[in-house]
Amino acid sequence: MTTLLISDLHLDTQTPEIAQGFLAYLEQAKGADALYLLGDIFDAWIGDDVLDHPGLAPIAGQAAEGLRRLSDSGTAVYFMHGNRDFLLGERFAREAGMTLLNDSVVVTLGDKRTLLMHGDTLCTRDVAYQAFRQQSRDPQWQSQILAMPIDQRIELARSLRLQSGEATSTKASDIMDVTQEEVERVMEAHDVTTLIHGHTHRPAEHELTVNGAPATRIVLGDWQPDHGWEVRAEAHGPLELRQFALPPVNEAS
Repeated sequence: MTTLLISDLHLDTQTPEIAQGFLAYLEQAKGADALYLLGDIFDAWIGDDVLDHPGLAPIAGQAAEGLRRLSDSGTAVYFMHGNRDFLLGERFAREAGMTLLNDSVVVTLGDKRTLLMHGDTLCTRDVAYQAFRQQSRDPQWQSQILAMPIDQRIELARSLRLQSGEATSTKASDIMDVTQEEVERVMEAHDVTTLIHGHTHRPAEHELTVNGAPATRIVLGDWQPDHGWEVRAEAHGPLELRQFALPPVNEAS
């Protein structure tokens, strides 16, 4: 049994190399038992009607088609919202043949109870972001945003990305990383000794202690035009965090 986990592709019209690399990855993933997408697969998701928008549909539609082919081949596909694609909804999930997950889920990987998260809620020192997160996950707020004309939502997404970039450039590095105490609290609450998440773009394996027992936190990396990151889990084997090369666009097309 093989389970694959990825996050933080930030698919966008400006990153065709990553988009094509993702489609190639999905073809190679056929035969795996499951693929978990742990958030920020898209750099911005302003509603499932992007599938109908001429300027946005190609990336969204190709991703949905690639995921559907993988799902139809027998691989279970799961999606967890990130801080960039939290508005992704049931329509896209149906077209992609994938199951939407809650913000944190415990699964068994390699005989270990493993907590899966996007990772943004672990960054508790980023008070401004946590306040925005609370607002943006409110169903009433989401309904108001989704009721806006799509062109207005496109402009809003651009504005929010610009604000996010400016804010990030002025924040101390440790503020945008996880809070160790929150990591331990969450792992204790879910009774796990293994946690896998993305969000911070700091791929690594961290050893810690939870409830007096050795524990591991695995951080997925963000995809770049020439490489991606995954965690690969085999039955009864260790979890492997690995970087891999993406094929050039002309080879992945």
